Amino acid sequence: MSRVLVTGGAGFIGSHLVEHLLDQGHSILVVDDLSTGLQHQVPDHPDVELVPATVDQWLANEPVESFHEAYHLAASVGVRKVVEDPFGTIINNVVETAGLLRFLAKSSTPTVLASTSEVYGVGQGRPFRETDDSVYGPTTVARWSYAHSKAVDEHLAFALEQQLPSVVIRFFNTVGPRQRGEWGMVLPRFVRAALDGSTIEVHGDGRQKRCFADVRDVVGALPQLLRTVEARGMPVNLGHDQPISILELAELVRDVLESKSSIKVTPYDEVWGHGFQDLQERIPDLTRVRTLASLPPTRPLAETIRDLAEAIRTEARL
Repeated sequence: MSRVLVTGGAGFIGSHLVEHLLDQGHSILVVDDLSTGLQHQVPDHPDVELVPATVDQWLANEPVESFHEAYHLAASVGVRKVVEDPFGTIINNVVETAGLLRFLAKSSTPTVLASTSEVYGVGQGRPFRETDDSVYGPTTVARWSYAHSKAVDEHLAFALEQQLPSVVIRFFNTVGPRQRGEWGMVLPRFVRAALDGSTIEVHGDGRQKRCFADVRDVVGALPQLLRTVEARGMPVNLGHDQPISILELAELVRDVLESKSSIKVTPYDEVWGHGFQDLQERIPDLTRVRTLASLPPTRPLAETIRDLAEAIRTEARL
């Protein structure tokens, strides 16, 4: 039985990945400080071990264990968390990643590094291709600290290419059960409001378009890509490529859940402060991932909304 490391394995994407790897017959070590992840999301299974610590804390104990594969998903995530604590975002995303990659490079452990569509910044790619330039707003705007930090993470992985076989995954709006809205994630925020019958608040003008992929469709591609030699040493977009406007998303949530909630459009400045920048369209080009991996048919967004709603109801009963 091969041993696999998953950092951030108590989080949204990480916990689904742990379940997928467990189904494949792996033994898994989860490192997660539980700052945004939840312990009960880690499977209670003899082949899963949870270390409740930051990556730095775990590394400080000088682990000697080697791994068949590693998946680095631990990071500061969510617009609200980034805007409220840009310094912590940079430290968590860059310093801890540097330490982990250095550790994994010693044993040449094949590694997935979780990145984000945010690394494209305000670039002009429509859709975004992995070869596109990254263009960011000014460093004086905290909102861009997350994009900068994840771009540095990518540079670190590519700089270790000779010692560390890695694949960089740029996630595009992954959604589904276990995602929470406290830190600004749009779909769980909308779903919770619809369930409560409270106002669904759309930030911006509502015309901005995004593509939403169900986490259960996404996690299976991660081991596939890592085990595909041709994918190593390059970034890969991962997600769905059918856009929907945020206002349409709010209306879909309301309709699917048969909610009586009203919808309110609130300008970015009122939510995030003056000068907040965002893109009107964030759509991935998925040519590369479709060449490298066999992606399953994507779940309908309505199904994801219903399943997320049920997960939120279940969480409330715990």
